[in-house]
Amino acid sequence: MQYRPVFSDSAVLYFVSLSRRRQWKVLDRARELASDPFLVPDFRMTDETGRQISHVLVDGFLFSYWVDDATGLVMIVDIEDGE
Repeated sequence: MQYRPVFSDSAVLYFVSLSRRRQWKVLDRARELASDPFLVPDFRMTDETGRQISHVLVDGFLFSYWVDDATGLVMIVDIEDGE
């Protein structure tokens, strides 16, 4: 199954605040994450609904996400500056 990245409202707000060059970098990293959604994350936390949120630091960005196997989505719930 091919997974694809989907961005939450807060992730999109962060994304649009970036320069065009950094936006492309975020998109590239999100696609890479979706191509291998079960890589071992740097850490995991449970959100307020009880869902396990994985966190991975890559290229200076901290991606927070969860994987929906049924629909083939990697839901990116937050992106932060990891530098």
